[in-house]
Formats: sequence, C-alpha cells, structure tokens
Amino acid sequence: MKHLTGLQQYAVVTANYWAFTLTDGALRMLVVFHFHQLGYSTLEIALLFLFYEFFGIITNLYGGWLGARYGLRLTLWAGTLLQVAALLMLMPVADGWPRWLSVAYVMVAQAISGIAKDLNKMSAKSAIKTVVPATPGDPGRGENQLFQWVAILTGSKNALKGVGFFLGGLLLTTIGFNAAVGAMAAGLFLSFLMTLVLPGEIGRMKQKPAITALWSQSQGINVLSLARFFLFGARDVWFVVALPVFLQKALGWQYWQVGGFLGLWVIGYGLIQASAPALRRSWGQSAPPGVAAVQFWSALLTAIPALIAISLWRQVANPAVAVVVGLVAFGAVFAMNSSIHSYMVLAYSDAEAVSLNVGFYYMANAAGRLLGTLLSGGLFLVGGIQACLWASCLLVALAFLAGLRLPPPLRQELEAT
Repeated sequence: MKHLTGLQQYAVVTANYWAFTLTDGALRMLVVFHFHQLGYSTLEIALLFLFYEFFGIITNLYGGWLGARYGLRLTLWAGTLLQVAALLMLMPVADGWPRWLSVAYVMVAQAISGIAKDLNKMSAKSAIKTVVPATPGDPGRGENQLFQWVAILTGSKNALKGVGFFLGGLLLTTIGFNAAVGAMAAGLFLSFLMTLVLPGEIGRMKQKPAITALWSQSQGINVLSLARFFLFGARDVWFVVALPVFLQKALGWQYWQVGGFLGLWVIGYGLIQASAPALRRSWGQSAPPGVAAVQFWSALLTAIPALIAISLWRQVANPAVAVVVGLVAFGAVFAMNSSIHSYMVLAYSDAEAVSLNVGFYYMANAAGRLLGTLLSGGLFLVGGIQACLWASCLLVALAFLAGLRLPPPLRQELEAT
C-alpha cells in the first residue's frame, strides 16, 4: 500500500472528524427536540447529557495513554465505531417507553457517545502534531503551519457542529428520530472505512508508556489544563442550560428559533477559530501565539459576561439585544481563546508523547464542561441568567489567573537564547 504523505493523513483524519462532528451535533439536537416533544423539562433533558460529559473526563485521561501505547489509528477507529454503536442503540427508542426507562437508556447511549466523541477528538488533534511536515532550519515556519492546521481542524469542527444542529432538526422533521439515528450510523460507518488507509504507527511511542504516564509532568500542560478547565466551565455555565431556557421562557422564542440561533452561533464561532491565524496576521502578528496571547484573550473575555449581566440588571438595553449582542462578542473572543489554547497544548508537547498531553488536557476540558453544565442548571434556578453570567465572569477570571503561571513553550525558550 502506498505510504500516505503527512498532508494526505491530515486530510483523512480531518474528513473523519468532520463526519463524526456532524453526527455529534445532530444527535444532540435530535435528543433535545425528541424529548422536548415528549414533555420533558429542559433540566431533565440536560441530565441526559451528564454521562456524556462525565465519561469524557475518563476517556480523555485513558485515551491519550492508549493512543501513545497502541497508536492513534486504533483510538480513532474505536471512537468512530463506538459512535456508530451509540446511534444504532437509539434506534429502538419509542414514545411508549416508561419515562425512567427512556432516561436511563438514553443516558447509557449518551455515555457511549461521550466516550466516542473524546476518543475521536483526542486522536484527530494529536495526529496533527505527528503529520505536520518538518521544516529543518526554520522551526518558526513549522510552528506557524501547526497553528494553521490546528485552527482549521478545530474551527471547521465547530462550524460543522452548528450545521449538525440544523441537520438534527431537519432529520427529525423529515424522517423521524429512529430513522435519523440509523441513517447517521450508516454514514459514519462509511467514514470509518475511509480511515483504514491510515498507518498504524501514528502517535505510537517507541517505548510503551507506563500507566503512571497518564498524569502530565509538564508545568506548561498542567497550567494550561487548569486554565482550560475554568475557560470551558465559563462557557457552559450559561450556554448549555441557562441560555436556551432564558431565550425560550423569558424572551418567548420558539424552540426552532432557539436551536437555529445556537446553531448559527456555533458556526460563527467555528469560522473565527479557523480564521485565527489569518486574523493575527492581519493585526501584524506573524509569529505563532505564546503565553502573552493566552493571557490577553482571557483577560478580554472576563469583561463580556459581566457587561451582559450589568446590562440586564440595569435594564440599559432590551434583554434580547443585550443577550444576543453579548453572546456574539463572547463567541468571537472565546473562539480566539480556544484556538490559541488548542495550539499551545501541541506547542508544549513533543510529537512522540503528544497523545498523552492532549488526553490529559482534554480531560480538564471535559471536567470544565461537566462543572459548567451542573452549575448552569443549578444557578439558573437560584438566580436566573444573571447568576450564570456572574459565575462565567468568575471562571474566566480564574482562567486568566492560571494563565499567569504559564511558562514559555520550548520553541520560544530556544529562540530567546
């Protein structure tokens, strides 16, 4: 079999990640819409996704170790096939099932889907570090290319997740829940067949890592992971439960309007992520981002949820305008934060141990999402959307404080000497 170039491997991995992301976004909307039609409350629906987030924490931790030990091709395959299994598992779900059985059954399916999502994401993002062409004598060029490839993968993923939101609603309307999950399972299996051409050595360490290697020994990875934990908690503390409920109940939006708006938001968020390298170049910043960029963008983000909360409290603008404009600003700045973070975790890693570091880092990401999901439901019941926004402000501030302890990546240390 002809050996694939780094660019060809990147294309295969990215295409599989795109297909997976479409099903992931569509499945979320299918579950939300389907159970909303059955009369479940928004908080009950949110509970269906707790296992999805919880098992993401475990998967990222152990998935990175598995990728380093057995290769990223294996973890990519496992993630794709587990998602196919989760989709097929949902095909028999029926309206007449008792509520407790439906909730328990779907939570198990979502747990499998959560494991699949994070195996797939960890594999795809780790693989980039191993397939970026080396640039001897010009490491800066290689780092810029790494930043660009990471931004394209991450940004396109989020844009396609927004498309998946629309796809889920369309499939539910046209062919129904059960046929929709079956069709998505078939499509994703085809994308799995495409990955059979990948070489088995991608991301595999020459010396098998011990189980103790699960825990990062790098200060940069540890501090960045802590910042990531707070950053994604800050997003989900108001985005996951509080925002959809607020738009629907307080502002009187129809459910399709909420889903459509959030889908467009995720698409725009992804496009900004993908454009982050070009945006930085347009601002005269030709070098890849470093510690200062992490600190600047997290500091800027801290102000946005606070300003939205103050606007709602003082009633200085129409609540719909304050939330929509604020969410757009939050999404743009958050996208820059996320894109730079995704590059920095690879900048702190060498190619051989990359899956270990990425797995540990995205474990913190999943833990932040879980915290945000739980707080989003609880705080909204206690203090409404404003309580969630102030919590978001606090969590972003903690991410900024964590970023103050970041060391420079090895590349920047070498350039400084």
